[in-house]
Amino acid sequence: MKTSQKTKAIVLRSLDYGESDRILTFLTDEFGKLKGIAKGARRSRKRFANALEPFSLTTLQFSRRGRGGLALIEGSDVIRHFAGIREDLDRVLVAACVAELAEHFSAEGKKNLPLFDLLADFLGFIEAGRMTETAERFFELRLLKAAGFEPVLDRCVTCGMPLEDIASPRFDCREGGIRCPRCAVSGPEFIPVSAGTLRTLLMGRDIDFERMPRVALSGPMAREGREVLGCFIRHLTGREPRSVSVLAEIRKRYAP
Repeated sequence: MKTSQKTKAIVLRSLDYGESDRILTFLTDEFGKLKGIAKGARRSRKRFANALEPFSLTTLQFSRRGRGGLALIEGSDVIRHFAGIREDLDRVLVAACVAELAEHFSAEGKKNLPLFDLLADFLGFIEAGRMTETAERFFELRLLKAAGFEPVLDRCVTCGMPLEDIASPRFDCREGGIRCPRCAVSGPEFIPVSAGTLRTLLMGRDIDFERMPRVALSGPMAREGREVLGCFIRHLTGREPRSVSVLAEIRKRYAP
């Protein structure tokens, strides 16, 4: 039996299918990640308007038979289009990164309202032009926390020694936490990281959105934060997210 349901949803990904259909991936506030097909979406612009564009926040109506397979997208009304994101290439690339990470760390059919709210808040942050590289690290850290993979940055993951007592912390990508010199060994999975970088990341985990632009990682600290969280995300997902690689390449190419 087919039942129709409504939920708030953010479009994570859109793929043309056949001559007129579109397959979409959403993050919803009630059903977690949701994959569905919008029949005739490419022919009927009036029916869906701009509601199926990536990064759009919508009210989504869908139905499905059973728990498997694609949902049938019956309707979608825009709540917030985040049009400002599409006016700037860097904003588009950053939004693609946060959307891809949200897709990786969300589960189909499993509600995760903190993750949904986090993505919506950061899309607004990106649209307003307030997203910095430091804020990108704060997003990654909050995303990992919302998904249940928060890295241990305030103490040794092995012996529990507090950060303030660790002279030369190293981040263990496999364990997802820092180690003190006594518990760490040499190897590519152990990344040296300064206490200052770790303290800034910990601050960014909990700081209010309005205060976030006031916090910045210096050049070396930004590199450490990128290496630490990037390494952990690659360990969890098994690969480098494609949009992250594209953003890094574009920034490298056009760096002053």
